[in-house]
Amino acid sequence: MKVLVSDNISPKGVKILQKAGIEVDVKTGLKPEELKACIGDYSGLIIRSATKVTAEIIDAAVNLKVIGRAGSGLDNVDSNAASKKGVVVMNTPGGNTITTAEHTIAMLFSVARLIPQATASMKAGKWEKKKFMGVELFNKTLGIIGLGNIGGEVSKRARALEMNVIAYDPFLSEEQANASGIKKVSLDEIFEGSDFITIHAPLTPETKGIINAGTIGRMKEGVRIINCARGGIINEQDLYDAMKNGKVAGAALDVFEKEPPVDNPLLEVENFICTPHLGASTGEAQENVATAVAEQLVDYLVRGTIRNAVNFPSIPSDQVHRLQPYINLAEKLGGFSSQVFEGGATEITVEFRGEASEINTAPVTIAAVKGFLTPILLETVNFVNAPYIAKERGIEVKETRSADAGDYQSMIALRIKAGDKEIYLAGTLFSKKDPRIVLINDFKVEIIPEGELLLMYNNDKPGVIGNIGALLGENNINIARMHFGREMAGGKAISVVSIDVTPDAEIIRRIRELPNILSVKQISL
Repeated sequence: MKVLVSDNISPKGVKILQKAGIEVDVKTGLKPEELKACIGDYSGLIIRSATKVTAEIIDAAVNLKVIGRAGSGLDNVDSNAASKKGVVVMNTPGGNTITTAEHTIAMLFSVARLIPQATASMKAGKWEKKKFMGVELFNKTLGIIGLGNIGGEVSKRARALEMNVIAYDPFLSEEQANASGIKKVSLDEIFEGSDFITIHAPLTPETKGIINAGTIGRMKEGVRIINCARGGIINEQDLYDAMKNGKVAGAALDVFEKEPPVDNPLLEVENFICTPHLGASTGEAQENVATAVAEQLVDYLVRGTIRNAVNFPSIPSDQVHRLQPYINLAEKLGGFSSQVFEGGATEITVEFRGEASEINTAPVTIAAVKGFLTPILLETVNFVNAPYIAKERGIEVKETRSADAGDYQSMIALRIKAGDKEIYLAGTLFSKKDPRIVLINDFKVEIIPEGELLLMYNNDKPGVIGNIGALLGENNINIARMHFGREMAGGKAISVVSIDVTPDAEIIRRIRELPNILSVKQISL
């Protein structure tokens, strides 16, 4: 049994593998064609962020059983291709949590007291004491966007500094916020009431460019912004403009839309602080993720136990063939419903109908919960921790079974609730393996849940579909598929358009303004 380590990791991780009797080859810096040529020899692959595990690489990996990411981000792994081939993809969520939170606090101090600029000035032989007048953190309001593991650790440290902490997180309940000494607020309240804003959210269609000219315009004069999460969440040109005109007094970024940020105008701004994606760059964090991923590979390759897998739950090998299509369907239903439902869910009910009521439902329910949480938390949620995260966030998970699946042999449905708000989605398997969404509330549909989708509620009037198609066509956005459903002729209707690229916020705004369009949601699956 052989494992390839294709990126630099701590030697402690390699020793753990070798001690378990696994042969290890460390070959870093491989070109894609070199990796493709040799990957067929290995049962396991350990990577960090440099190696790109594409569908082509996975296709050539004839013996590969597991890919382990020493870290959390999986942008460089084609998880769908791995799932189709039965390759388990694991990461190590939590290994970078403290390190990234500490880096955020370091950026917070630096942007408040202009420490890097003062250091550079002194090294240039100057003594500019008056130039670098800072501000205190004490009694200032820190707005946190995204209160997951890292955001939570940042809030603890900020409260120890006696800052007033407010947070926006769709999954954060009032009870949890109060218990943590945090005030839960809307996104608008974050923008309007914060002296400092720090971002700890994944990059999704909902968060891309969330800090832009419009939202900056609603912020306090002299606000300071920190991002140690993902590049692309901040519109960098808009931030530059706001820093030049004085609206934003300072900003500190560890991540950029393009890395390295070549020719980025922000680098020319004196009150801008930056680091080259160092959030997870400590010896302790790198050792933590290396030992964690090595132990996970040993557990799987030697003992058959799956931990922290992002694409497979822990199920007996003889059940994989039957359960995997249901797991895929449930995860798609969860992901779709999460991006449609507004507000923090308090209850998820998974209904198993027809033949689905006879399967081992536990891993399928976990898949639905993971799917629901993933659009918000991305790589920090997996099949192991999804139930625990749901519980921590005050989401009650229930199951029901029924022999009646209506017009279908088998069906899985999700009912998501929060107070008096509710959404109901149902799905089935075509040819016993291909997932389809067949019901959204009272609308019968037939949606292939994959790729980029636009979900629109509209009045059932002539010209709606033509207007949508024309607008997308004008902007060179190709339509792959279109799905429709309606209550009755002339009533309300639902339209789901599958497109080839992710539309920007301006396209969504223009669709929303078309005649008879009631609402638009962008969904990525």
